[in-house]
Amino acid sequence: MDLSIIIPLLNEEESLPELVSWIKKVMEENAYSYEVILIDDGSFDNSWEVIKKLKYENEVVKGVKFRRNYGKSAALHIGFGIAQGDIVMTMDADLQDSPDEIPGFVKMIREEGYDLVSGWKKKRFDPVFTKNLPSKFYNWSARRITGIKLHDFNCGIKAYRKKVIKSVEIYGEMHRYIPVLAKWAGFKKIGEKVVIHHERKFGKTKFGMERFVRGPLDLLSVMFISKFSKRPMHLFGLLGSIMFLIGFVIAAYLGASKMLAVYKHMAAPLISSSPYFYIGLTSMILGTQLFVAGFLGELISRSASDRNKYLIDEEI
Repeated sequence: MDLSIIIPLLNEEESLPELVSWIKKVMEENAYSYEVILIDDGSFDNSWEVIKKLKYENEVVKGVKFRRNYGKSAALHIGFGIAQGDIVMTMDADLQDSPDEIPGFVKMIREEGYDLVSGWKKKRFDPVFTKNLPSKFYNWSARRITGIKLHDFNCGIKAYRKKVIKSVEIYGEMHRYIPVLAKWAGFKKIGEKVVIHHERKFGKTKFGMERFVRGPLDLLSVMFISKFSKRPMHLFGLLGSIMFLIGFVIAAYLGASKMLAVYKHMAAPLISSSPYFYIGLTSMILGTQLFVAGFLGELISRSASDRNKYLIDEEI
């Protein structure tokens, strides 16, 4: 099978018939064999009834319905597990992503050798202050932290080689960082394609203000996991050593000052009366705790059941 097209959705009953018809037209024009996987993420409108009707009319349509709303990452995780195509596309269900872009993505994967291609909505029709500006800042931060030169990490339309989506695991809000997870898994040829952003035709956006909190937190989480999940001592041990050293230097300075004053028969205040005593003591305690946390993390990491789970590219 050439293509699997995964579409997570929430309350998109009006958009689905037009979207599936549009995809079918593009697939037939390019003679692709394909499947459309619609993941109903706990809709409370008639989306599931529409999906069942579409399945009856088109055998290439597959549907999965969640009992409640789990989020886009969960929907993609299930879709990736089901997908059978050599190339896997993801799209939003609100008609803001155009199926006409699909052949361009397929060409970049097949002919130019990319492992993953992300869309870039260079010109957006979203509100400036609530979506455009925060999105620009978020993408700038993600580029600086991850080193991946993408302008739109969270663009809904993306294309992957099948082996990419079978090698990454997404949860929480990690759908924003699939390129980061892919790079960590060894897929380094990541490209970008400018796509046309269409205005929403039906309904309203499903993403609220909470994404401004979850997004940065998940970015920190994925960076920590990618760099230190197998070697936590490299982070906690280093931080602990630095903190302990700072505290030790402060304590040594206070002790030396006290001994010098006693040696010269000079009046000297109690060491515990100095605020630096408590700063040094706190630093040494925190340093010890961080070091122990790194040591325990190392033990847990080495005894984890998946410690020998390595990604194999090919076998002969």
